[in-house]
Amino acid sequence: MTIVLQASAVTKRFGGLTAVKSVDLEVNEGEVVGLIGPNGAGKTTFFNCLTGLETPTAGEVTYRGTPLPRRPDLVTKAGVARTFQNIRLFPNMTALENVLVGRHTRTRAGVLAAVGRGPRYHREERESEDRSRELLDFVGLGKVRNELAKALPYGDQRKLEIARALATDPGLLLLDEPTAGMNPNETAATVKLVRAIQERSIAIVLIEHDMRFVFGLCDRVAVLVQGEKLMEGPPSAVQADERVVAAYLGTPTEEDTA
Repeated sequence: MTIVLQASAVTKRFGGLTAVKSVDLEVNEGEVVGLIGPNGAGKTTFFNCLTGLETPTAGEVTYRGTPLPRRPDLVTKAGVARTFQNIRLFPNMTALENVLVGRHTRTRAGVLAAVGRGPRYHREERESEDRSRELLDFVGLGKVRNELAKALPYGDQRKLEIARALATDPGLLLLDEPTAGMNPNETAATVKLVRAIQERSIAIVLIEHDMRFVFGLCDRVAVLVQGEKLMEGPPSAVQADERVVAAYLGTPTEEDTA
């Protein structure tokens, strides 16, 4: 299997606080990997280190064998896209316009071409719009492409953010709590969407607190606790591990056991 992402001994310190400590993670092409852990375990900070929003204090992150740059726009251009725990759409732009923003990293027409509006500019504009429409259909938002992002229901806004990330043509997609705030029907729809993305041979790493979602969807699960990777393995092994249970529920005292 082709290794898409390799994070080696990634560490991030903020002054005297070590938020992420020597975390290793490999992700293969077309694989879905879950990253779980209690609040404050360092999951989002680790994502930020992968995507250039934070510069690791130590360690290395490579995509398809090439070290990733330290700038988010260049990380996206390299083939790594992400969504955020708190939705970051352009609220006063339409769904289609939001996805078109994601296509920007794949267009080549420069400033002069845009000003002159030559044949190359118009060709890329048509191709970007066609691709954006296809992605909106793919995530189930084709009928609301001309609606403002702020007018969409919460679950559709989550889908729109995923569509915008897919517009960058990633080989690796990072999803930060994709089902946060969703009802059961919206969560079920997200499961189908992630499966459909996986079928396109796109690797996925997701942070999520819904354990049913994680264990029913992921090929492997890694557990972070206090910035360190506690364990990694298939969902069944992670579910049964006493250390994972203790990390979420606390280690029982003698009185609790009695």
